[in-house]
Amino acid sequence: MRKQDYVALAAFRRSLRKFLRFVEDGAIEAGLTPQQHQVLLAIQGQPERDWATVGELADFLQLKHHATVGLVDRCQSGGFVERTTDPIDRRVVRVSLTEKGDDVLARLTQRNLRELRALGRFTAELDALAPIDNA
Repeated sequence: MRKQDYVALAAFRRSLRKFLRFVEDGAIEAGLTPQQHQVLLAIQGQPERDWATVGELADFLQLKHHATVGLVDRCQSGGFVERTTDPIDRRVVRVSLTEKGDDVLARLTQRNLRELRALGRFTAELDALAPIDNA
């Protein structure tokens, strides 16, 4: 590895952490915890549907099932999500956004995308790295 590779990787890591801090601060300003914001994003980010199971959320967040249930409980108490039973398989509980959850997620996402575009250095910093040796 070259010195410039370490410098580029450190700069990328710093930019990534700055962005994550920006996202976390935005969530707090919007009345959510950063993990609650991640729940909303995980639900809305499901391909081809607008709901998720607790198991899918646990996988997305890399949390244990019981911790995810508690997080969903807090999101529901805040009025950001609702639970419904799947009409086909009554064992499945769907977690979906409420109008309030959808509104706050849309505002945060617009804010975060503006910041991400402003931090376009990510690509330049990664491009500066030496090719990876596949050995």
